[in-house]
Amino acid sequence: MQNSSFLKRLLAHRHGGLVLFLILFSGIALVMRLALLLRSLWAIDWDISLPGAFLAGLVFDLGAGLLFALPGWLLLTLLPAGFFGRRWARALAHVGLMVGLALLLFGAVSEWVFWDEFSVRFNFIAVDYLVYTTEVLANIRESYSMPAIFAGIGVMTLALYAGLVRTGWVDLWLENAATPWKKRYAMGGAWVLATVVVAWAVDQDRLPRFDNTYNRELAKNGEWSLFAAFWNNELVYEEFYATLPVDEAFAQIRTELALDGSRYLTDDPRDVLRWVEHPGEELHLNVVQITVESLSAKFMGIFDPKSTITPELDALAAKSLNFTKLYATGTRTTRGMEALTLSLPPTPGRSLIKRPRNADLFSLGSIFNSRDYDAAFLYGGYGYFDNMNAFFSGNGYRIVDRGSVGEEDITFANAWGACDEDLYRWTLREADADHAAGKPFHFFVMTTSNHRPYTFPEGKIDLPSKVSNRAGAVKYTDYAIGEFLRQAESKPWFKNTVFVIVADHCASVAGKTALPVQNYHIPMLIYAPGGQLPTGEVNDLMSQVDYAPTLLGLLNWSYASRFYGWDVRAAHGVRRALVGNYQKLGLFEDDRLDVLSPRGDANAYAVDPLTFTQRVLPASSEQVAEVISYYQTASWLYQNNAYRVVSPEDQKRYRLSRGIPEVAVALAPDG
Repeated sequence: MQNSSFLKRLLAHRHGGLVLFLILFSGIALVMRLALLLRSLWAIDWDISLPGAFLAGLVFDLGAGLLFALPGWLLLTLLPAGFFGRRWARALAHVGLMVGLALLLFGAVSEWVFWDEFSVRFNFIAVDYLVYTTEVLANIRESYSMPAIFAGIGVMTLALYAGLVRTGWVDLWLENAATPWKKRYAMGGAWVLATVVVAWAVDQDRLPRFDNTYNRELAKNGEWSLFAAFWNNELVYEEFYATLPVDEAFAQIRTELALDGSRYLTDDPRDVLRWVEHPGEELHLNVVQITVESLSAKFMGIFDPKSTITPELDALAAKSLNFTKLYATGTRTTRGMEALTLSLPPTPGRSLIKRPRNADLFSLGSIFNSRDYDAAFLYGGYGYFDNMNAFFSGNGYRIVDRGSVGEEDITFANAWGACDEDLYRWTLREADADHAAGKPFHFFVMTTSNHRPYTFPEGKIDLPSKVSNRAGAVKYTDYAIGEFLRQAESKPWFKNTVFVIVADHCASVAGKTALPVQNYHIPMLIYAPGGQLPTGEVNDLMSQVDYAPTLLGLLNWSYASRFYGWDVRAAHGVRRALVGNYQKLGLFEDDRLDVLSPRGDANAYAVDPLTFTQRVLPASSEQVAEVISYYQTASWLYQNNAYRVVSPEDQKRYRLSRGIPEVAVALAPDG
């Protein structure tokens, strides 16, 4: 009886519909949390943090429910007292209830799909997906049975609606909804006040510091996380992270970057411009850089003998220079592109590729342009996605993408773009044209086939399209690379070309720790069929920021550089890898990982070299200063428009001011 009386007080008034919404919202969120727990049983820590995650989750569920109920608050507060006395108004309320239920269930299914792909709640990736709806919706249609999903949501909506009607809760609300205006506005004001307090007090950054990232993600609410990601899509380093005095940070990083033997060209304490010198004759070889979507190192047999899905790449490794300890700087394609092109540490929040003022940056393309190369970005999809075309065209690259070729140039495509074989056929055609024009070339080729829905042309490999999932997509990607190289072998430019095979990021970066570095390990092969470059293995720790200076070192080029990477074959001292996600920024040095987090946190971990398990270490002020110097100065250079291309005239002036002899930089001969 008491329970019935309490429920009546909650529901028997105008805003009782909002209480009902909160009950439904929190109930579905709880079921979703339990479902995600079951989905990730293998990764969860079954300790006191698990009930803590559910308790914190309840707070976030209620907070998110209050926020998402605001439109309903406005409507129920403003509607006249007798509105729900009309039959059609009551019918409209029932329809609104069903629509609300359907939207909540749709959100739950969406979150399940997102978790299945990324093992996290909604984050900035989901925000980007809301922007690029064409590719994302097509990908969802091709990956999942949408009629079955929508039918399931419809059945569940009707079932829940029928259950609610039978409880009598809906009628209890509607029959008592004729609340006088004074009481209505007072209750509405109280609701808004509660929402404002929750919006101010509830912050994901205040979640308990769980040791296991999965436990922390369970504590979040999906809708709240989506809103927070939209709000914090770009983080200003100085506002959220630990800092040093700016000149102190630059003094530290200038010492670090000069460990490759380079010489600073200016006295500006906030510039990293250096002269990198390689005595002897430069090699003006063509460079075809194939950046492979989601190619984790573990997929290759040279890293995991149990893997049999990359026979072409495994065979190629024996003829190449194989970099065995390369780590991606981030978890998305734009991060890989940014690091491979700009040699710049990952900034928190969005990649520079998607930020304003990202043209005319110091890049690998700008250096090739200074040697009169044709630099081109080739992509199987539509390059407007993730702002790729704008970024590359603004930094000296010609664009060849799905939108610039004819329909006859596409034999197979899915939501993300043309298949790899089509992309490589375009690449061969562009190389032939440059060679015929006597123009050497540097191509940044970005593949798409190793991506959900994992579809590719049938009959190419011994695994079926789509149903073989990632294994089939990787094996097709491998097959297409082998076919491309065999076709290139017949070309007159083949032996004067360097082929680079490198991944943009790993297939999955989910792990129990904030930065599971083992899930950032990617392959890189540099193959020179003409024998101009060495073969074998480079076992030095490195990340994608080291790619550009290492490639230019292999080509024996001398150049003015603002790169944050080293030529790993020439650098002295402890090797390091820069790794991060959109919030955590890390410096990995063999058995130690230092991590910067928002709110000024700095943490250190010992990393087991075999298992990659992490153990908390006391933070060292020296190590913290080092990692801060990388990320703070990189952010400062971007924010102050100081990471810019250096003109040949300025290079000459800087060299002469430092007593560096005039260097005759020969333009490349035909390729």
